[in-house]
Amino acid sequence: MKAIVVKETGGLDALTLDPSYQVPQVGESQVLIRNEYAGLNFIDTYYRSGLYKQDCPFVAGQEGGGVIVAVGSKVSDSDLKVGDKVVYIALGGSYCEYSAVPAAKVVKIPPSITIEKALACMVQGLTAHYLVTDATAGLIQKDEWCLIYSVGSGTCQWAAQMAKLKGYKVIGTTSKTKADVVPKGVCDQLLVLDTAEGKTYANYESVDIHQKVMEWTDGQGVKCILDGVGKSTCDISIKCLGRRGIWISFGNASGSVPPVSILKFTPKSAFCTRPKLGDYIATREELDYRAQEVFQWTSEGKLDVKVDKIFPLEEAKEGHAYLEAGQSMGKVLFRP
Repeated sequence: MKAIVVKETGGLDALTLDPSYQVPQVGESQVLIRNEYAGLNFIDTYYRSGLYKQDCPFVAGQEGGGVIVAVGSKVSDSDLKVGDKVVYIALGGSYCEYSAVPAAKVVKIPPSITIEKALACMVQGLTAHYLVTDATAGLIQKDEWCLIYSVGSGTCQWAAQMAKLKGYKVIGTTSKTKADVVPKGVCDQLLVLDTAEGKTYANYESVDIHQKVMEWTDGQGVKCILDGVGKSTCDISIKCLGRRGIWISFGNASGSVPPVSILKFTPKSAFCTRPKLGDYIATREELDYRAQEVFQWTSEGKLDVKVDKIFPLEEAKEGHAYLEAGQSMGKVLFRP
């Protein structure tokens, strides 16, 4: 089968196409899926570059969707069977034609949603779900303010919409190049930032974000910050926190967050967390709960799901370059 393999971590050239990679054997608690699409996420670039550790060689990707073609001996037909259309999140690799995936990490696609939209609901949709519903640790309530960066693309397109569904007041940021794709009506206040020179993502120094946040919150700051940007927004985020607010740092789009002194959180008795999706879908029950709620909101039209671009699998390098340059305006997929 075709597969994109990382033999040594590094830049875009670390993504190599193997046209005759061995089809995986299905384990007793696994299902074998013929992938129709693989999802591209920032975390894929972290594993490719070596920022996040994984033993080489490995098949890139951890999110895919397609049709079950074989099931392991311990997988119940009442749960999953040959012919089911499914999506999944798993570390075994998804940039390939076939993936053997633990049955516990596989979710059936409801008839009301296309496979493309269902796949968009997985890493990005489930990440947004746990960020808004649980990572906040109950520190923000209905009608309180949150700050969400990059609401014009990726996970935070989802998160802003979910925050409104939960009743939060939303301050969003976006670059001028993505202002038109911010979902309508989800931001109570939207900060449109200049685009970084030579890039398509925002210059976070082009507007005094802290000043605007304090103006809009009557000097109180926000109760919650969803920050997938990283290095460029670290100090801004800490300054924008309100009393007993929480900074949720979940990504490194502009680079890794540098070491932060815990004493910076003392003035507002504030909180910080660095969560990851795996710990919020650690059980089958939690995965199903999150997936079904996101699927339901999508089916009901409460979430505007954007599939931005589909690359052939052979263009994995171009896909990673597209994402890292900040060009995406929704979900990016590969087609094996």
